[in-house]
Amino acid sequence: MNRRHFMQSAAFLPLLPGLAVNASMAHEQTKTIAAGTAVTGRRIILLELAGANDGLNTVVPWSNNYYHELRPTIGLKGNAVIAVNDNYGFHHRLKALMPVWDASELAVVHAMGYPKPNRSHFKSIALWEAGGDGYSNGKRGWPTHDIEHAYASSEIDAHGIVLGGSMGIFSNGQGNWLSMTAARQFANRQSGTLPDAAAQKPLTQNPVMQLLVERARTLKTSLDSIAAKVSNSRHSARIGGNSRLSQQLTHTVNLINAGVDAPVFKVSLGGFDTHEGQLGRHQRLLKNIAISLHDLRTELVKTDQWKNTIVMTYSEFGRRVTENGSRGTDHGTAAAHLILGGSVNGGFYGTEPDLANLSDGDLRYTMDYRSVYNRLLSDWLKLPADSFSEYRDHRLDSLTS
Repeated sequence: MNRRHFMQSAAFLPLLPGLAVNASMAHEQTKTIAAGTAVTGRRIILLELAGANDGLNTVVPWSNNYYHELRPTIGLKGNAVIAVNDNYGFHHRLKALMPVWDASELAVVHAMGYPKPNRSHFKSIALWEAGGDGYSNGKRGWPTHDIEHAYASSEIDAHGIVLGGSMGIFSNGQGNWLSMTAARQFANRQSGTLPDAAAQKPLTQNPVMQLLVERARTLKTSLDSIAAKVSNSRHSARIGGNSRLSQQLTHTVNLINAGVDAPVFKVSLGGFDTHEGQLGRHQRLLKNIAISLHDLRTELVKTDQWKNTIVMTYSEFGRRVTENGSRGTDHGTAAAHLILGGSVNGGFYGTEPDLANLSDGDLRYTMDYRSVYNRLLSDWLKLPADSFSEYRDHRLDSLTS
């Protein structure tokens, strides 16, 4: 491969995460990825709350005396809580999500976490995104293996698309995992000319380089398809809020409504590392989330795609139960998370954390987060293989319909 051809191919490399460099793996990877099954039309939107969201001030145990004793200044009460039962309520800045709750399309999963928690931002988010815990690391992004074996590249436009944050959720994937920060990159990119593998004798003698070009060629086909769909789409939505999250979700909903086929989308909102002055910062972040997700639902309902969509929040860990001296919270362990969609059976799932029985000042997790992964992969996406079946938790059996 001469330098010009290599540079043209290399232009695609940032969109080829986890590219194999072991020649013996090349044939098996290509064969495995092509062995897909029928597309369900369903999708997951993963919303990363980067920095570690405070679950207790998101889904508030407003009637719990321990909560108010341990949080004398940042504990929410009165009009700061939208009570939904005798024990729990939502932060008042999540008001825009109340129509979703009232429609029974918003679920709360209590105290999600994992054994032997790690309080390092970098290490813990890596565990969440790879399906690991404090005893062992995952080897790849948690959706990658099962999705690659269920969807052939020829059946879909991409196995997954990142519109915000890192590609960690798709790490070491061998499929067509794309990273784009704006939908216009699909339509306005410059097309490169890929070398003809059959005409390049050195290339055909090098399985690794041949795999690189084959995957780059698959990527170009995928991007051409996505660009054409976006260009021809008659739908143009705009998610409110004028933030990075609203921009990411604007692109997401426009890709979905353009008919772009991808089982996983990922977006991200940062700023949740609230060690000091938490009240003001946290409420602005939650308001952003609520408005953005409300508008996402509104737009997808218009095109009848809300019933095919599930949104799930995740974060590296929760915050400490006891507030610190700076009117904030430090790194904790477990936290409640939100799951919403047109086929979600709303309500509370799992076991409430016991604020009177903490572990070194932290919540004890009552739901292994991988149990939710199992539910999404096996029961929602209907994948034939599920890497998290050992974490099956029947408390989640009615989560989706």
